Amino acid sequence: MNPQTMSPIQVASRVHGFSYAIRNIVAEALKVEAAGTRVRYLNIGDPIPFGFKTPPHLIEAVERAMRDDQNGYTPSTGIQSAREAVAADFVARGLNIDADRVLLTAGTSEGIELALSALVDAEDEVLIPLPTYPLYTAVLAKLGARAVYYKTDPTNGWMPDLDHIRSLVSPKTRALVAINPNNPTGAIYPEATQRAMLELASSHGFVLLADEVYGDLGYDGPVPPMGLLDPEAPFISFSSLSKAYLAPGWRAGWMAVGANPRMDDVLAAIKKLADGRVCSNGPMQAAILAALSNDRSHLQVFTKALRERAELTSSSLNAIDGIKCVTPSAAFYAMPQVSLPAGKTDEDYVLGLLRSTGVLCVYGSGFGLPAEGGFFRVVFLADPKELTEIYELISTFTNQFLN
Repeated sequence: MNPQTMSPIQVASRVHGFSYAIRNIVAEALKVEAAGTRVRYLNIGDPIPFGFKTPPHLIEAVERAMRDDQNGYTPSTGIQSAREAVAADFVARGLNIDADRVLLTAGTSEGIELALSALVDAEDEVLIPLPTYPLYTAVLAKLGARAVYYKTDPTNGWMPDLDHIRSLVSPKTRALVAINPNNPTGAIYPEATQRAMLELASSHGFVLLADEVYGDLGYDGPVPPMGLLDPEAPFISFSSLSKAYLAPGWRAGWMAVGANPRMDDVLAAIKKLADGRVCSNGPMQAAILAALSNDRSHLQVFTKALRERAELTSSSLNAIDGIKCVTPSAAFYAMPQVSLPAGKTDEDYVLGLLRSTGVLCVYGSGFGLPAEGGFFRVVFLADPKELTEIYELISTFTNQFLN
């Protein structure tokens, strides 16, 4: 039988609902590079290519673990010393979490997938912010569950619309996602908003998934964990070494399940699923202990650099005719909006910008926003001098695109 005449092997239908624009757009960037244009990658939130360095004591901890032959499997929940360090860090922030309710994960992403897998069945619903981080929609597509978007308001600093969230709650709601500080907008939610989200989860009997990986990157200091406002609420907190500790490729993260006994079955289910994937990266777990138990002075330097870049980003983009941008309060993302001509989409703008200037951003529809809205995400980790050059390129292109 001639293999060339045989039909292709069928893939699962769930794959068709799986999209990750942050990486998908790189294929177009590679074409631009192949044609000889330098590409400025502002699409992925990885500080390392922009000159930021992983703290040396974290590298030393991983090296020591490897040399001490800690290269075998770990417990599926993670090494005890690192779990205790995570619990102690929560306690230092005012939230009592027992180490038994902490699991170490392959980055925050795996923790989120474990939690959603433990919570939702096919056709169940999860409330997620709009714009969202596309991992959530990708995981829910794999599980056959439904992402239900709640609005955040760019005219109000990208704050969640609490009334809209309340209107979306249904008997099928299994979780509410709060990304605070926020990716892709850089917003920090006020205490009243956080309390309202916790109360909503508690009163309706679903889980608040608190994605807090940028919690140490608030420009005015660390952002307290949401669970601190109501320790008895049904919440799960997620974080990692990827962002604040400058080690995204290590895939070293953790999750902490709230102490209320109503979360015990959820914790047991997550641990059961964790058993099935054996463990997260062993030597990198030693870095979690080092990160949370030792010097964190790099955070002051890093957040100072991020504040400078955030202010430059906001002032530069707001000075461009046809663009407006909310000033971020944390992390290294902004979500500006361009006033699109009739019939144009955010993808038209972003791809035009890439092909004309080599500047690569991500279109807002990749985060769930309407394509005609004109939003796009900028990662502002580059050196301020280079960012200034980039924003000049964006200004020139935007003037041409709009006229």
